[in-house]
Amino acid sequence: MNTAGQLEETLALAAALGGLGEEDLERLRPLCESALGELSARLRPEVATEDCPALVLAAAWTALGDLWAGERAGGAASFSAGDLTIRMGERGEAGDLRRRALELLRPYARDEGFCFRGVEGS
Repeated sequence: MNTAGQLEETLALAAALGGLGEEDLERLRPLCESALGELSARLRPEVATEDCPALVLAAAWTALGDLWAGERAGGAASFSAGDLTIRMGERGEAGDLRRRALELLRPYARDEGFCFRGVEGS
């Protein structure tokens, strides 16, 4: 189970990594809670959340990626007119942050998403 200390640490780290201010913390808090819950559920049974050194950083990256994905939802990332293309500034791709978080958590997580298909046994 996640502790209040882990939530506050995740919130502070995500805000620092994203360059966010006090006004952004209330939007970020539920995303940090969700990320901690989601990633904690992926841990192997013998790994306690408080004993996983990667959990807080992975949750911060996940929450930050979710925040940025929400901010970009519905908006155009770029547009072109003739030879001119204008792109919005990148703060890090949300999916990339999530992939990095899962990669960081991999040594502590259960194996998921792998199966053999069409492989004949001996």
